[in-house]
Amino acid sequence: MYIAHTTADLRTHLAQFKHPAFVPTMGNLHAGHLALIKQAKPLGDVTVSSIFVNRLQFAPHEDFDTYPRTFQADYDKLSEAGCDVLFAPTEKELYPEPQTFKISPPTEVADILEGHFRPGFFVGVSTVVMKLFTCVFSEAEGKRTALFGKKDYQQLMVLKRMVQQFALPIDIVGGETQRADDGLALSSRNGYLSAEERIEAVQLSLALKQLAKNYRLNANNVAALEAEAIAQLTARGWHPDYLTVRRRADLQPPQVGFSMGGQSSDPLVVLGAAKLGKTRLIDNLEF
Repeated sequence: MYIAHTTADLRTHLAQFKHPAFVPTMGNLHAGHLALIKQAKPLGDVTVSSIFVNRLQFAPHEDFDTYPRTFQADYDKLSEAGCDVLFAPTEKELYPEPQTFKISPPTEVADILEGHFRPGFFVGVSTVVMKLFTCVFSEAEGKRTALFGKKDYQQLMVLKRMVQQFALPIDIVGGETQRADDGLALSSRNGYLSAEERIEAVQLSLALKQLAKNYRLNANNVAALEAEAIAQLTARGWHPDYLTVRRRADLQPPQVGFSMGGQSSDPLVVLGAAKLGKTRLIDNLEF
């Protein structure tokens, strides 16, 4: 696996290829990241990943300084998964001067749910992804593909819209959420959990499954169902930010159609975010 630490080196190396398939990461890799690498392999003539902990998407009170940096282990996992090129820039390389030009997604998709509880998060994500795209795809002549996990459901939607609005010749592909045997969504932040918290952590995915089930039975009372789900998780010692039913297309609340027997006619997703101890976990389930 070739490692590039500078944009110039990356572009020079990728000039020999036409169809990159790209998986951006912040490192501390798990099976979910590696599944994206394997999904990317047949989608291009070179598989590229990046490791960069992006300061712009962390609020001052969040875990930028303590976010795990596990470069050697990440290198080994990417190499074993068949990644061809790793782009691992320093902060000075990717942001050689203060990044005053930024991507500001529309409020209707960026200031709800995760954006409400993490103000500025999607500005930071969109800005770094746009910059990584310019680094990875500048020499491409044909198909360009970037892959992101569905666990970060709202992020995937924001990035799809960014690519669409800027008319970027990039296909955004979503990878299915990878889960542990008990159903917990894999996340780099799961490593923060204590042994007891790790056992409890599966309750978030179970709460989302139950919310989806309850919605199917009583779609006309979705606000009460969401409040009940939050109350039940709170009673277990969690601190939920949201558990909610939304339309997949725009993450707005579902419109119930009586012609559909009281059900929404739109494809739906339940999304949740909650703190367990000091660790904030997110998850979702399409239904």
